[in-house]
Amino acid sequence: MSKKTYVLVGTGGRAGFFYTALAKDFREQSELLAFCDTNQTRMNYANQILTEQCGYHEVPTYKDHQFDEMIEAHKPDYVIVTSIDRTHHRYIIRAMELGCDVITEKPMTVDEEKCQEILDAVEKTGRNVRVTFNYRYAPHHTKARELIMNGTIGDVHSVHFEWLLNTQHGADYFRRWHRDKRNSGGLLVHKSTHHFDLVNFWIGSQPETVFAFGDLLFYGKENAERRGERHDYPRATGHAKAKEDPFALHLDQSEGLKAMYFDAEHEDGYQRDQNVFGDGISIEDTMGVLVKYKNRAVLTYSLNAYMPWEGYRIAFNGSKGRIEMNIVEQSYVNAGGDRAIEGALQGHNITVYPMFDAPYRVEVEEGEGGHGGGDPVLLNDLFGEPVEDPFHRAANHVDGARSILTGIAANRAIRTGLPVQIKDLVKFYN
Repeated sequence: MSKKTYVLVGTGGRAGFFYTALAKDFREQSELLAFCDTNQTRMNYANQILTEQCGYHEVPTYKDHQFDEMIEAHKPDYVIVTSIDRTHHRYIIRAMELGCDVITEKPMTVDEEKCQEILDAVEKTGRNVRVTFNYRYAPHHTKARELIMNGTIGDVHSVHFEWLLNTQHGADYFRRWHRDKRNSGGLLVHKSTHHFDLVNFWIGSQPETVFAFGDLLFYGKENAERRGERHDYPRATGHAKAKEDPFALHLDQSEGLKAMYFDAEHEDGYQRDQNVFGDGISIEDTMGVLVKYKNRAVLTYSLNAYMPWEGYRIAFNGSKGRIEMNIVEQSYVNAGGDRAIEGALQGHNITVYPMFDAPYRVEVEEGEGGHGGGDPVLLNDLFGEPVEDPFHRAANHVDGARSILTGIAANRAIRTGLPVQIKDLVKFYN
């Protein structure tokens, strides 16, 4: 059996999830051919991980302007895209134009114009795009889909979904490039793409109308000053005033973060440890969204990024009863430790409340690994031997578009104070 071949563009924190899997767990089926990035130091570190931790060989490296050259030289089957969100569309589209299929980290892109460009490129080239929604593969999320598919509570009429990011994980988005909405689309795109995709996946429908409110109420300089707090440092590493700040991230205290970011600053000036109570933050930390779906179901959604615990609560209300899910996750700083505990499950409870019967708890066999046990299952689905999946968890470009369009529409609603119709944002092809 011939191996499938891959190149990867964007060697930051999330990239290691893919290239270490290819180099270790799936080397019999796969071959990693090259890296591409704007930063040579970061690519060198990725090669160091390959050789020292994976027992793999170094791969050639290409700067971002050499992307076409890389594709021509190696002719890969797949391009894996893990660059900054606002650049995803650039590499997705060009990879397809050059004859490659694509595996892209979420979100697929950050706004409706770039989304339309991707949809057009898929239609024109006939290539395939996979979006890596690892949360679909977590056993407790798959169980929710199974219960709904089997009609446990009849037709789902409404969903209440509350997600809590704590002061470790939530704060991390306000230290990094994500704090600039032009880069990430804000948390309603970058983070909530997971959550909106789950709702689409669970209820088997798609968003139709979106309304939202959102604001920056906790992070940022003005909010800190309003509370009488002072955080007088531009970035944490090396600053005495940041030593006792629980919101500060010190890159020199993590070998991986230091090598991947601090040691690479001389090339691009990117600071991974910015002050979450500084200026220049254009994303929200407090958000509420209302969504109407094509099957007439209604979603009420809340996201807050400064909570004392990490996890979420979900309720599905149907024609025959109700399902409640309460989930507690392991908090983490992206790329700051063991990848297997990123978003790992700490506790869960799924309870079914039939309309005319006693409630009962649904047992779920817990999965090991990051994101509630979803990461290993996703990786096998991408790179291992394919197996039949009655839940259809693999996500394509249409799934990727429908997930981000809820967040993109919510961003527009926040700006305008008006509801947004999804059909007015992009054109889907049959």
